[in-house]
Amino acid sequence: MNNNYESEHLDIDEFYVIKSIFINQQSNQRKLADVLGMSLGKINKIINTLRKKDYLTIKGNISLKAKKYISNCYPKKATILAAGYGLRMVPINTEEPKGLLEVRNEPLIERIIKQLHEVGITDISIVVGFMKEHYEYLIDQYNVKLIVNTHYNTRNNIYSLYLAKDRLENGYIIPCDIWFKNNPFSTVEDPSWYLFSDKLTSKSNWIVSKSYKVKHTKDQIGNRMIGIAYLNKMDADKLVRRMSALIKAKKYDLFWEDALAEKNNFLINGRIIPNSEHAEINSYEELLELDSNSSHLENEAIQIIENTFKIDKSDIHNIHTLKKGMTNRSFIFTVKDKRYIMRIPGTGTDKLINRQEEYDVYEQIRDESYTERVLYLNPKNGYKLSEFLEGTRNSKADSWQDVTKCMNLLREFHQQKHSVNHKFDIWKQIEFYDALRNAPSAYKDFLITKDNVLKLKPFIEDNISNWTLCHIDANADNFLINKEGRTFLIDWEYAGMQDPDLDIAMFAIYAGYSKEQFDKLIDIYYQDKCDEITRYKIYAYAAVGGLLWSNWCEYKQSLGLDFGEYSLSQYWYAKEYSKLVLNYLEKNNA
Repeated sequence: MNNNYESEHLDIDEFYVIKSIFINQQSNQRKLADVLGMSLGKINKIINTLRKKDYLTIKGNISLKAKKYISNCYPKKATILAAGYGLRMVPINTEEPKGLLEVRNEPLIERIIKQLHEVGITDISIVVGFMKEHYEYLIDQYNVKLIVNTHYNTRNNIYSLYLAKDRLENGYIIPCDIWFKNNPFSTVEDPSWYLFSDKLTSKSNWIVSKSYKVKHTKDQIGNRMIGIAYLNKMDADKLVRRMSALIKAKKYDLFWEDALAEKNNFLINGRIIPNSEHAEINSYEELLELDSNSSHLENEAIQIIENTFKIDKSDIHNIHTLKKGMTNRSFIFTVKDKRYIMRIPGTGTDKLINRQEEYDVYEQIRDESYTERVLYLNPKNGYKLSEFLEGTRNSKADSWQDVTKCMNLLREFHQQKHSVNHKFDIWKQIEFYDALRNAPSAYKDFLITKDNVLKLKPFIEDNISNWTLCHIDANADNFLINKEGRTFLIDWEYAGMQDPDLDIAMFAIYAGYSKEQFDKLIDIYYQDKCDEITRYKIYAYAAVGGLLWSNWCEYKQSLGLDFGEYSLSQYWYAKEYSKLVLNYLEKNNA
């Protein structure tokens, strides 16, 4: 008899047979074939091999050698990944992280934890980030540990798993947004595996062979990836090495599964389950399909849509995130084959925007054909429902043909002299955003720059000749152009009475224009008839707007939102254009 069981490794089919006999105490070959989905002939062959290797007795029972082998195959821990936004879960993810969505009166993550407990696994860590506080109760209730991913908004889940790299051997990796009809975990595991569904999809490039090998498919269709894996020590060490190399190379945009891929093969075997055995809750509609009575379907945004169109939630289709905007979260949906947009105000916007004033602006321009048709706008919390402008695209700040269309519309709007009862007081807003930050600016010369910008106030106010409703956020992204060349201006939440020249400056600084491009923009708006004083006043507005949005970015950054180069460029405009205009004024006053 060969007693060197530690060095001998069973192949995956041999292990599945040993595991099934051990767990079910059943060695009937026909029943084994049914349970494992193998042919009777294959089962007979494997059992004969296991007898020769002394893992089974002559009667087909588990041998002492097999028991010793299995004693090294007990899963010991689990890591649940729950840090991400779950952007596809819009609008639910505005109120609850996706791991805590309830299916049949049970949070997804609690069901996973209970299933792990059923197979004796109590060493459970959860990697959290977005709405991390919502998971805190699990510490007391289930004795789990939380690992906080502070970069959840900028790095993909490879970074989340990397934070748990010291606890992957002999353990499960589990996404938080998955629901299993039957427990997918086991008291005994040996070969590492990644879980796939038998459903084929164009969203997967991996196919699982009959021998459980996972290979890259050339057919652009593969087995649906479920996201759960089990790793033994050898494969856990290999995965950690590969993840560490990718993190060192700052490949933060990858999924952790990318570290399993090696050319056209997976590092570990695949395991297949019927697609009917699980549900992945990645969207509102998937939750609705699995549990139409889930309490999380009763969402404020959904209720607004139901009430506005007099429909049931089941009539709302094709929900997906429009974009993760700087201020708000918006999603597109379809009702009766027509598309609409729901805007949900983002974090901190209640301090930044007066929604009653926004409501008044939309009431003023509601009959204008150059803006979106608003069907619902709450003047208290800012929820907005509007028609989707089909066949349009965002204008391009680097296309002078597009820019000309934008400036023509902006000039036409200004000339209409719309009026509301509030103004956008840019000087007060600068101070307001500055105070909201509740800490000194990160820019070392901020006080000097701010002082230079404030020195421009008399020059600007002495040279305002027009006063009308202005958009304030008239940047290229808020101008839409359709296939016929018609131009629209949307998103009026900052709009108020102001000098129209401010809108020109705002377009330029958002686009990151050089001075040459800035001058060309001014010439387009003014049709080559801009005088020198007005031109320098627009430059001054670029400095003022730069300081305004720089303060805004610093406040947003205190909430965990980083706008990168945009933030730096806004401060640059404040600093450089304030000096440009002050030098001009000094020369002309000499």
